[in-house]
Amino acid sequence: MAYDLKKESDVKEYVEKLGVEYRFGCYSEKKPEVCHLLGDYLEGIKKDFEKASKVYKSTCDDYGYAKSCYKYGNYSFLGKGKSGSKGEPRVAYQYYEKGCNLNDSDACLHSGLLLVSRSMPKEIDRNVPKGLQFLTKSCDMNNATACFYLSGMHISGVQKKPEDMANGGGSASASTQSKSLKDADYIVLKDMKKAFQFAHKACELRNMYACANLSQMYARGDGIEKNEKEAEKYKKLALEMQEEVKKQQETLSFQQGVGMPN
Repeated sequence: MAYDLKKESDVKEYVEKLGVEYRFGCYSEKKPEVCHLLGDYLEGIKKDFEKASKVYKSTCDDYGYAKSCYKYGNYSFLGKGKSGSKGEPRVAYQYYEKGCNLNDSDACLHSGLLLVSRSMPKEIDRNVPKGLQFLTKSCDMNNATACFYLSGMHISGVQKKPEDMANGGGSASASTQSKSLKDADYIVLKDMKKAFQFAHKACELRNMYACANLSQMYARGDGIEKNEKEAEKYKKLALEMQEEVKKQQETLSFQQGVGMPN
């Protein structure tokens, strides 16, 4: 049957039929990729986050479907799909880690960020070396955001105990304190060559902020030979990406304003 998607009645019929097909493919044919689509359908079309959460969880637990592990990790972290829940960061991490082990790059990114961040919930034990492994795996799978974060970590280095910088009464300047630190005080050493390599890959994968950093690296000669022509090239690219993002946001705002599906 051909549907006229300009007609509201046809759209409703099509959407309902889609839901029936996804349920059959998931529950009768037991296809994990269809179960995940069912979760997306319940989330995006029906706005039934509680049911979507259950579908993502079971698809991860029963079939080891990586994308569902990642989605349930997001739901757990935000407390989405559970009435009155404030979120369960530890559960979220468990599902992110499982998704990463099943080779989902976004799950690797999120599990890595939970482990390396200094501002994550207290339920998560900071583990920078392990987090670095997850982020590196994500970057190896061409996740631009992971590559960008890795670049940033190598630009400044990651200290074992950053709070120790405040010792000494706070009279020393940040630069003086930085000079007093030794390599042994760092979990990840400052390495501008590695920072450049990660930034370059992230930019090639269309990360706007990485392209801006790359421009600065070329301009200053950080991690790469100074090159004003390349600096200008990546500055222009970053500005073009910024304009693209702005246009996308304006389009989305317009669609939401008039009630159009995005």
